[in-house]
Amino acid sequence: MTDSEFHIGEKAISPAEAFDVVKKRLTLKIAPDARQKIESCRGYLEKHLQESATSVYGINTGFGALYRKFISNEDLSKLQENLVKSHACGVGDIVDTETTRLIILLKINALSLGYSGIRLEVVSKMLELYNRDIIPVVYKQGSLGASGDLSPLAHLSLPLLGLGEVHYKEEIQPSKRALEAENIEPITLVEKEGLALLNGTQFMTAYAVSLSNRFSKLLRIANRIAAISLEAFDGRPEAFSARIQEVRNHDGQIEVAKEISSYLSGSEIARWPKTHVQDPYSFRCIPQVHGAVRDVLDHFNGLISKEINGVTDNPIIFEEEGEIISGGNFHGQPIAFGFDYLKLAMAELGAISERRTYKLVSGQRGLPEFLISDAGLNSGLMIPQYTAASLVSRNKQLASPASIDSIDSSNGQEDHVSMGGNAALQADEIYKNVEMILAIELLTASKAIEFRRPLKSSETLEEFLSRFREHVVIGDQDEVLYVHIHNAIAFIQSEVIA
Repeated sequence: MTDSEFHIGEKAISPAEAFDVVKKRLTLKIAPDARQKIESCRGYLEKHLQESATSVYGINTGFGALYRKFISNEDLSKLQENLVKSHACGVGDIVDTETTRLIILLKINALSLGYSGIRLEVVSKMLELYNRDIIPVVYKQGSLGASGDLSPLAHLSLPLLGLGEVHYKEEIQPSKRALEAENIEPITLVEKEGLALLNGTQFMTAYAVSLSNRFSKLLRIANRIAAISLEAFDGRPEAFSARIQEVRNHDGQIEVAKEISSYLSGSEIARWPKTHVQDPYSFRCIPQVHGAVRDVLDHFNGLISKEINGVTDNPIIFEEEGEIISGGNFHGQPIAFGFDYLKLAMAELGAISERRTYKLVSGQRGLPEFLISDAGLNSGLMIPQYTAASLVSRNKQLASPASIDSIDSSNGQEDHVSMGGNAALQADEIYKNVEMILAIELLTASKAIEFRRPLKSSETLEEFLSRFREHVVIGDQDEVLYVHIHNAIAFIQSEVIA
């Protein structure tokens, strides 16, 4: 294997590794062991169909509430094609291509485990489209997260048949046209294959992988921004003492306090005598809140690591035991719960950030109101806090658990659903909102800390601020602020933190 390739099926994939493979646009290949598993499982299924007249759900029966309908042998291929076409009912915005690539990677990885009965030819075709950068157009809305992510995965599968649309040559065009341009022949599905493509939780899990990696970086940046705010507010460093954290014994709290303490090391502002004996909770409790957020993220990572490498198909083919079992592994409840937990954590990270912004513009601790010298004529940084407050309230609305909801579908056969797809989309929106809230805090703190001069913060924080000021500098008179806010968001998105 070269540095430009990734072999699916050699080992379990971690969320970080999956994210990295897509970011680096590595060429995907199927590992030899995975090829053997796929082919062996398919061979068993074909032998079983030849030797048994027994009805097997989704192979020679209808789907969902139509499971009682027996399908004749001559219609089995048409059954699978019809499944893909009829289930492609997505609406709303289009999923970004990076997340769609993640969906494809995760789907191929799941099929490579060798429990789905799909032909190697179909998996190879998915790889070929991916590697030639022919990426299916997938819509965000339409998944109930119960029989997996049926609608999004149907859209993912349409181009294999020469149907639907794809991202190709930097535009959206019909799949048929893109396949013809690359001299790629569409495939014809046979028994079980449409079902294998559509059953699974890869849509919601792809969002989970993406969020896990992006939020891990954002949390580190949030810790650094919080440290700058603490300095700007002339906060006390004692609340970050290792002894305080150790006697409570939460891993995230211990690590966040250690990180903040390292940022404060060598700071003149931190060493400067304080006239106040303690700080508001939004400063004093950074380890407890940011640390709890980190613990939730760790839990989420463990959850999705299992999901990435699990079988979420139905029915599942157990070749060695000679069984084909219809069950519910496609139900998205574990991921839906995980998203709802992460949503709360992300929303709270944004909430405490906004409170620090509020304190910095409130005219306390020797700072001028709204961080402007001629307040009244100038409004200063009054209104960025409004924007942050609006985003915090939006997050409260989005953080309401999606997983508590369910709605009957398929004539009552699918009578309890996870809503994991909706939870994924809510979590993605909360993440973007928190990114903006933190950008406003950074913009505010970078201005506030200037009122502590000539004292300096630590070398680490001063270097960080220096990089930020290459993009954002707030003057002493009112100016159009949205440009600065947008630049602050771009800075956070581009910042690399070890």
